[in-house]
Amino acid sequence: MARIGIDVRCLAEGRRTGVEEYTRNLLQNIFTLDTRDEFILFFNSFRSAKADFAWVEKYPNVTLKKFNWPNKLLNFLFWYLSWPKIDQLIGGADIIFMPNIIFGSMSRKTKLISTIHDLSFERYPETFSWVRRFWHMFINPKKICQRSDKIIAISNSTKRDIVNLYKINPDKISVSYNGISEKFKIVDRNNENLIRVKEKYKLPYKFILYLGTIEPRKNISAIIQAYAQLQKDAAEAGQAEMAKYKLVIAGSQGWLSKKIFAEIEQSDCKNDIVLVKFVEEDDKEFVLNLASLFVYPSKFEGFGFPPLEAMACGVPTIISNNSSLPEIAGLGAIMIDPDRPDEILHAMQEILSSTQLREKLIIRGLAQAKKFTWTKPAEDFLKLINKI
Repeated sequence: MARIGIDVRCLAEGRRTGVEEYTRNLLQNIFTLDTRDEFILFFNSFRSAKADFAWVEKYPNVTLKKFNWPNKLLNFLFWYLSWPKIDQLIGGADIIFMPNIIFGSMSRKTKLISTIHDLSFERYPETFSWVRRFWHMFINPKKICQRSDKIIAISNSTKRDIVNLYKINPDKISVSYNGISEKFKIVDRNNENLIRVKEKYKLPYKFILYLGTIEPRKNISAIIQAYAQLQKDAAEAGQAEMAKYKLVIAGSQGWLSKKIFAEIEQSDCKNDIVLVKFVEEDDKEFVLNLASLFVYPSKFEGFGFPPLEAMACGVPTIISNNSSLPEIAGLGAIMIDPDRPDEILHAMQEILSSTQLREKLIIRGLAQAKKFTWTKPAEDFLKLINKI
């Protein structure tokens, strides 16, 4: 039996973005599969945290250790003094697992498993605020990779970046894909939640959807440009049905989101664009089911949950042909060059005008999405424990 410490400070905000989704789902599946080893969760929050750990209570071999250090002080001590040791704070551990890169320190004898989600901050630093760039500089992800006994990369794309940018031995890196929640599926058209969600977010009858963080790296400007041309072409060709499709841009606000909002306001088709600045987690699958088309032309993704979730809901999907997206989506989506809005436009037009293409993408997308469950990465993690 091993004692495994898990750093869950990434759950402090109580949100369900990519890292939080990964951590929560992975841990639940690990705890379900492994009833033999002992797991101790390390959590720190000076003020009352938004995180809810009630879900942990049903696992008898899992203990939550809460600490109340001021976060800035604790991070400074980790960074400057390499103290305190996380394994010592939680009463000893054979292995420490960090599901996301963060300031930390552990004893030399303690093994470390780290998950690297992506190195977008290395590839595209200009898409991050100066605060985030300084944070990554001080946290030193390369040093964390060097210290780790095993690294989990959530895609082959991320593994290649770790090897090429940090010169890490590829044998130390295991690729283990994320899963997606089983709640993402095709919903019966008579489901009352569809009407509730449609009214709640004031969604149009027919719409093209982007759902994700609203920030420059997601390339939302290209969607707006492509959609404006779609409306212009439909008007000139007298395509009344094509003109009925609105554009819905939904998600939480990220860095430089105001520039995107300003671009929407200045667009010739601003009256046909619906902006939803936040979607409740419990409503996401219904919003996706209401969409006619999902567009995700991101500049860079370590994995990319939204396209898979859309495909699982039977929504034809357009993605970028870069980073991890091709290996994640497979043949289940149409790929475009994110730097060419005209390619996004043509993909939109083809999907919306061809019933045959739509049906083909729906079938392929559903098949591809089924490959990504949370049981598989949990099994992969337990194999890593046995190895080290």
